[in-house]
Amino acid sequence: MKYMNLSIKEIHDAIIKGEVTPLELVKEALESCKKDDNNSFEYICEKEALEKVSHLDSSKKDSLLFGIPVVIKDNYSTKDIPTTGSSNILNGYVPIFSSEVVLRLEKAGAIVVAKATMDELAMGGTGTTGHLGTTYNPWDKSKTHLIGGSSAGSASSVAAGIVPFSIGSDTGDSVRKPASYGGLVGFKPSWGRISRFGLFPFATSLDHVAYFTRNVEDSAIVLNVLAGRDDKDFSSSFKPVEDYTARLNESVKGKKIAVIKEIVESISNVSIKQAFNKNITALINQGAIVEGVSIDIKLLKAIYPTYIIISCAESTSNNANLDGVKFGPREPGESFEEIMTNTRTKGFSRLIKRRFVIGGYSLLRENQEELFLRAQKCRRLIVNAFNKIFEEYDAIYCPASPTSAPLISGSSNTLSDEYLIADNFMAFANMGGFPSITLPLGFDDNLPFGGNLTGKPFDESGVLAIAKTIENLTGLKDLVAKEGK
Repeated sequence: MKYMNLSIKEIHDAIIKGEVTPLELVKEALESCKKDDNNSFEYICEKEALEKVSHLDSSKKDSLLFGIPVVIKDNYSTKDIPTTGSSNILNGYVPIFSSEVVLRLEKAGAIVVAKATMDELAMGGTGTTGHLGTTYNPWDKSKTHLIGGSSAGSASSVAAGIVPFSIGSDTGDSVRKPASYGGLVGFKPSWGRISRFGLFPFATSLDHVAYFTRNVEDSAIVLNVLAGRDDKDFSSSFKPVEDYTARLNESVKGKKIAVIKEIVESISNVSIKQAFNKNITALINQGAIVEGVSIDIKLLKAIYPTYIIISCAESTSNNANLDGVKFGPREPGESFEEIMTNTRTKGFSRLIKRRFVIGGYSLLRENQEELFLRAQKCRRLIVNAFNKIFEEYDAIYCPASPTSAPLISGSSNTLSDEYLIADNFMAFANMGGFPSITLPLGFDDNLPFGGNLTGKPFDESGVLAIAKTIENLTGLKDLVAKEGK
C-alpha cells in the first residue's frame, strides 16, 4: 500500500493502529523522491531523515504530524542541510540554524525528507528560473506544462503523491497559483499568523508562510502546528491561536460571499466559468448568499504593477547581503566592490538581475516619489477597496486562474485584461495580509484548475469552513496525479 497518497489524518490513524511505522513512511517517501522525474528537489535529506525518524519521541505519538514526511521549500533555513534558494549565489550554503517553521514541524514529529526546487530566490511565477531548471507538472507526463511558481517543487511533490503536505512561501500567489495548476489545496494564512524567522526574505511586507495539502482538513491540521507568536519574528502576531479544525463542518447558511464581477468577466475559458458558476449555484443551494460586486477596474489592473514595484524594491534591499563575502561562492577580485560585482554577475540569473534593476531604479531618491511611494499609495487604495467589501461580506470567491496549467513554451506575459486581472489578482491578499486559500474546482483537458477564497485578517477558521463546504460540493479532494495527461 502507498501511504503517501493518503491524507495526514489517514496516515496518522494507520500509525496509531500499528499498520505502518514512521520509519516505513520515511523510506517510502525517500524512495519516491529518488524516482521523481519532475525536478522537484534541490536536496534529498536521506541521511538526515533516517536519523531523525530513529530518534522520534514515541510519547508524542498523539500529534497528527508524528512520523509524517514533509518537503520544505529551499528558501527555509534548515540546520546542517544545504539551503540555496535555488540560486547559484548560495551554492554550498549550509545554515547553522533552522527556521521556526521547521522547528515547529519537527517538534510535532514531522520528518523533513527533502528541500524543494523553486524559482530563484522565490522570484518568478513559473517554476522555470531555479538553477536546476524547470520543475514539471506531475499531471502532464509529456513534460510540456508548468506546475507554476515560485513554490514549484513543493507543489509537484504533493501532486505526485511523494508526501501528503509541503511547505512553500507566498509573496504574490506563489502557493495558491501552483495549487490551482496541481489540483491541490494551497493555503496562505494571514500576515503574521505564522513566524517567518528563517525564511529567506523576498519582499518583507508581502511574504507569507504558506503550504500545500490535498484536502482542507489537512490544511487546518498543519495550521494548528505552525500558527502562533514567535519572539524571534517581531512581525508575528500575538493574537490567540484557535483550533482550526473545530469549525470545519460549520454550515455556510447565511454566509455572505462576494464574487468580483470584473475578475470573472475577464476570463475567456468556458470550462472554468461553467465550473465556477455551477459551484456558486451549489453554494446558494446550501444557504450561502453569493452576490456579484464591482471594483474599479483601474485598481484591479494596478495590482500587478504595484506588486512588481514594491516587491522588486524590497527584494533589492533584502538581498544586498548576497555579496560574495558573507554566503556562498566568492568570485575573485582586487577589491570588495570587484568581488561583489563579479560574484553577483555570475551568481544571479537574468530574471533576478532585471528585478534588482527595477528595484534599485524605484528606490533612487529622484524616482521614489514617482515609483516606490506611488506604488505604496496605490497599494493602500487597493487594500481599502477590498476592505470595503469585507465590511459587508465574509469572503471573496473567484477562479484562481483564467486557465489550467499553461504550456512551458507558450507562457507569455501579455498585458491583456485576462493577464493583468484574472491571472494576477490574488496578490491583493498579500498586500492586505488576508488569509487566502485555493482548492480544486475542476478539470480542463485533463489538467486541474482551482477556485480561490479570501477572508478577513485572522479569520482562518471562517475561510477554512467555507472552503470545506466547497470541497464537499465539488468532491475534489485527495487528488494525486497518477496517470497524467
